[in-house]
Parts: sequence; C-alpha cells; structure tokens
Amino acid sequence: MGAPSTVDLELAIDAMLARVRNVANSGLDGFPHHGDTRTGRWTTTPNGFWTGGFWVGELWLAAAYSSDHWFGAKAEEWLAKLDGRVHSDTVFRGFLFYYSAVTGAELFGSDRARELAIDCAQSLAATFDETARILPLGSTAEEAHTVGASEANVDGLTASPLLLWASRETGDDELARVAIEHAYRTADYCVLADASVIQSASFDPNNGNLIRRYTHKGYADDSVWTRAQAWAMLGYTLCAGFRSDEKRLLDLAERTTDWWLDHVPSDGVAYWDFSAPVTPQTMRDTSGTAIAAAAMLKLARLVDDEQKRKRYENAARLSVDALVSDYLTPAGSTDGVPAGILTKGCFDPKSGTAIDSELIWGDYFLLESLGVLTGRLKTLI
Repeated sequence: MGAPSTVDLELAIDAMLARVRNVANSGLDGFPHHGDTRTGRWTTTPNGFWTGGFWVGELWLAAAYSSDHWFGAKAEEWLAKLDGRVHSDTVFRGFLFYYSAVTGAELFGSDRARELAIDCAQSLAATFDETARILPLGSTAEEAHTVGASEANVDGLTASPLLLWASRETGDDELARVAIEHAYRTADYCVLADASVIQSASFDPNNGNLIRRYTHKGYADDSVWTRAQAWAMLGYTLCAGFRSDEKRLLDLAERTTDWWLDHVPSDGVAYWDFSAPVTPQTMRDTSGTAIAAAAMLKLARLVDDEQKRKRYENAARLSVDALVSDYLTPAGSTDGVPAGILTKGCFDPKSGTAIDSELIWGDYFLLESLGVLTGRLKTLI
C-alpha cells in the first residue's frame, strides 16, 4: 500500500506480538488499561472499564497475524469476561464490543463474538432518546461522574459502527436508523463548521436543542482535544464504510480528517491537545495519533479521488513510521524495558492520570495499522 516504508514494520509487529504474549501470560488480575513504560507493568480494570475491548482486539489481531491458535483461545477467554457488560448502562459499550466482539466475528467467525456484538447492539438501541435523537451516555458511563444526564460526547460515536454492523448481520433496519441518527446528532453537537471537534455538549432534554459545547478533558473548554478529533475521524469513517448511501457520513469523515492533517505537526505525531501551547514540555499523545492513522487507512479505501487516497495513505504511513521509530520500545534493549511498548500515550492530564504511559487503545490501533500496511490484516475491520 503506497510507497515502501523506511521503517521495519514487520519487526515492529513481531515486537508487539511478543509483548501481547508476555502480558497474556503474566497472570493479569484484570483488563490492561494503562502501563508503566519503564517496567511494562499494567494498571488493570476488573470489568474492562471502556477500554477492555481493545485488549481482546489485540489478541484477535495477534491470532490473525501469527496464525497461532493460542492467541485466538486467549481472545475467546477474555471475551467471555465481558459477558456481564452487554447490558451495562453506558454508550461506551460501543468501544467494548466493537473491538472485542466484531473483530472476533469478522476475523475468525467466532459465534460467541457475533452473539455478544448483536446482543449489545440491540441493548444499546433500546436506550435511544427519540427526543434528542441520540444514544444517551448512560447512568454508568465512564464520564457519568463528571457530566450530567443531558450530555453527549464524541467518544460515544463508536456505538454507531457497532449498530451498523449488527444491522448488516441481522437485517434489522431499526438498528441502522438509530446508528445513523446518533451519528448525525453527535456531529450536530460536536463537529464545528470548520470540522474541528469539541469533545462534549449539553442539550435540552425537552427538545434536544444544543445548550453549549465544551471539552472536559482538554486544554480548555473550547479546545480541540486530540482524541476527540481522532474519535470523530474513526467513527465517521467506520460508519461511511457500512453505509455508502449516506453521503454525509463520508463527508464528515473526510472533513474531520482534513482538519487533522492541516493541524498535526510535520512529524505526524499529535500533541495531546491541538490548542495547547507548544513548548518543549508539551506532551504528545501517541494513542490519539494511532487512532487517527487507523482511521486514515480505512478512509483511503473509501474515497474515489486518487489524490485524496494517496494523501490519507501517506499521512497514515508517516504517523505509523514515526510511532514505530520514535515511540515503540525496541527489541534487544539493554535497559530492561520490554520491547513492543508504545510510549508517550497521554490519557488524562486534567486528573494527572497516565500522562506518559502505554495505553491499551494506542497499542491496538498501532497494531491494526501495522497489519494494514504490511498486508497481514486481510479483513477490513
């Protein structure tokens, strides 16, 4: 795909697969969430929080890249631990079950993965707010402690691809209707006219009208938090891949991506917030960059214009090359740091949580992108 990379992407995959194997064998007491980049030790969550699906997804990818059934068995084992989350009252189930269940169903035809993904999609659709025309965050959403019931954020967009996949699998048009309405309402709330993305919004529960926009995890209320922009890019690209007839979805995917490319640093690795003043101390966010790279590789397959396709492919490759060469711990290191760790993930500077860490979703999206660029990932997820 595109020009050959000057970075050894196959070696990077091997390092990351070794990391996945070692972590899976380490006696984890929960789902990996964020890791210490000096020791390789993970902080875990007992029920997967909003991030556990990425660990299961990594195991599925490892199985696909290596043809090692051991990884697939581990993926099924960890997937089963998410059974109790199917009906959790949180829109972020989209993260949990798209990457743990849809990935397993698509790559390996896992019956249990397919069942869980469809069950979760149907459960999510049942929460749809017909007045506001959006899937609510939910009473147990991972942001419920910081935002109210009449709030939305772009992170919740990931529910739409899950519902669209389930609609395709079952023929249930109602799932698709909810998914598309949710995607468009999220854009109304969070995507500005210039295609920059504000993370969150408050709305009037009586009519769904927008009250205010704000970024609760970023540099300022009106700042463009890097992961907000990246989640929008990915979410609308995934939706457009399922529904080519909904032209607005592809338009949103292209415009949010073009905004990213017009503002990302020349090395292709984003700072943690596009609005943060850039100093030598300003933190990068490799996880947001990995999300964006994965989104651009998918978007390149959807656009008809050859110039756009090359722009998205080349930009994704630049970011992936930089992540591998500058931020992925190397094999054969003499400092005791395990190989295959994506460093400089910036989770939540507002609370000071994991601001210079390995982040499980960053690992997942880098590994997925590496599979696309090397041809090891044959199925578009």
